[in-house]
Amino acid sequence: MTRMSIQNLNTFDPFADAVKGSDEGVQDGLVHVRIQQRNGRKTLTTVQGLSSEYDLRKIVKACKKEFACNGTVVEHPEYGEVLQMQGDQRENICQFLTKMGLVKQEQLKVHGF
Repeated sequence: MTRMSIQNLNTFDPFADAVKGSDEGVQDGLVHVRIQQRNGRKTLTTVQGLSSEYDLRKIVKACKKEFACNGTVVEHPEYGEVLQMQGDQRENICQFLTKMGLVKQEQLKVHGF
């Protein structure tokens, strides 16, 4: 049997561009909204840097209802708790966070293609 090299299975850290040494992912008060490619046309939107005083699970629950998608809170070893939403929800999540008054527009930093 010959071994195949599958490019898709290589590990990729989507948070590699965030500054290291920050306190639980909160740096300069910025909230990072990123998109990750899963497989095929599937994507994942991640939100990192929200203040720890907010209940992230309640934010995810409200977002799931608002955007009609699934989502969860994931514990990242270096950046603390990170929100994950299915699909490309970058614009939706930015509008939602500013509408609810959780962050200001200038605090949001959107990454992705």
